[in-house]
Amino acid sequence: MGQNKPVIAKDTVAIVKPGGPNPADSNQTPLKNMFGVNSYEWNFLENPAAKNEHGHIYEANMALIKSFSAVRHYLNWNKLENTEGNYTYNPTNNGSWYYDVMYTRCKQDSILVLASIKNLPVWMMNTYPADERDDENVPANYGANRLLTASYIVQARTAFQFAARYGANTHVNPSLVKVDTRPRWTNDPVNTVKIGLGLVKYIECNNEPDRWWKGEKATQSPEEYAANLSAFYDGHKGTLGNNAGVKTADPSMLVVMGGLATANVKYVERIVAWCKANRGLKADGSINLCFDVINYHLYSNDGSVFTHQRSTTGVAPELSVSGKVADSFVKLGNRLKLPVWVTETGYDINPQSYQHAPPIGNESALITQADWILRSSLLYARHGVQRLFFYQLFDAAPNNPEQYMTSGLAESPRRRPAADYILQTNKLMGNYVYKGTINADPIVDKYVLGKSVIYVLTVPDQVGRTAGYTLKLGAGAKVVVYTLRPGADAMSESKVTPVNGELKIVATETPVFVKVVQE
Repeated sequence: MGQNKPVIAKDTVAIVKPGGPNPADSNQTPLKNMFGVNSYEWNFLENPAAKNEHGHIYEANMALIKSFSAVRHYLNWNKLENTEGNYTYNPTNNGSWYYDVMYTRCKQDSILVLASIKNLPVWMMNTYPADERDDENVPANYGANRLLTASYIVQARTAFQFAARYGANTHVNPSLVKVDTRPRWTNDPVNTVKIGLGLVKYIECNNEPDRWWKGEKATQSPEEYAANLSAFYDGHKGTLGNNAGVKTADPSMLVVMGGLATANVKYVERIVAWCKANRGLKADGSINLCFDVINYHLYSNDGSVFTHQRSTTGVAPELSVSGKVADSFVKLGNRLKLPVWVTETGYDINPQSYQHAPPIGNESALITQADWILRSSLLYARHGVQRLFFYQLFDAAPNNPEQYMTSGLAESPRRRPAADYILQTNKLMGNYVYKGTINADPIVDKYVLGKSVIYVLTVPDQVGRTAGYTLKLGAGAKVVVYTLRPGADAMSESKVTPVNGELKIVATETPVFVKVVQE
């Protein structure tokens, strides 16, 4: 396969010259931040042998979840507020899920949680005409003026309650914190008020507010979503009352804007303009924004989310627009002094999905998925994104040809190769920080931790191509070469002695790792 003609990558790789300026020198984001995953409460709490018991961690799945550094929890608003004004968490009245148990375990296992509060509760959805009811409608009562912050007060009050319980502020006025203490049946455990548990630091205001494919009832303009965000963030600067908004309950909890489906930086720029006009400036002259993290979604394929051109297949991340789009968001983030996250990307394994990873040469679709997942992590680290979450832990519907139905990185009770690669890379170099790219094809990325350096070599292609490269390491360098292993907990390793301070190595479309320790 080494004779195949290379595909011209679309990625924009900035090559670092020896001794020259390196913008990545200021980067302090560890690679492990690129290893998040999307999941649901049942992934943590549902034991297939006891499906009605949701009060305990299912350890077989937890062993898989611990492969990742962070979890984006798809949290349906209806679970928190099954009936209007009545909040439940542990257990929830809808589904009997124990969120305290789940979040406590994540903290215990050092897994960051992003709680994405999404969708409408049934009672709000039912304010819409019968033929327009969809739980992904805009989170306001039917007929509300979607440009007004007050139209989102109900959701803002739910955000306050969640932040009061799971945030770090232990001094929330107890009279403002509500739970539904009514048992549903005899001996039903009841909810109790808890304040400042310190279990969740990040909260997301809905998911994909620009979901154009759902029609007007579900799609918010940037100005409508800005009004929504402002209510959710701090009750629109406290004007919606002392029990509305995340920051009203916990000023230290960070609000992540809903991940954009269209990945258009102009959408965020219009939110910023709305904030300037409607929230004004801070004392330091900066715009009083209503979000702490910029967030978008992007799946690498041969279509276009910008023109709504449907794809036919997934493509390798470096052959997509992913790098250029990341650059546009990171540029805005730098101007606003805010981090940029990508909270959804991934690949299906069903060949009929338009987002599938195909088999390449003798490698299965599962191996291609694993290669492209890990290479996505490396790409986003290269472009300055500060967190990445993959879609998703398990298949939504195994063997289903629809897009995003077979994107699972694991298959309970075992990992798929994609999760193997993440676990192995995290073990080897999760705390290492990206410090630049020294070659474009093969891509040679440099990561540093103290005096230790790891080079990651990748051929940015999708035809099974290989490429030789010579690493110039200097005299006396000690080298260990690591290679990924599907089905294993750790990479294989071999000690290699450079010749005259140089190491000749063959790079492949599966990343190869070279650890160097100078004496």
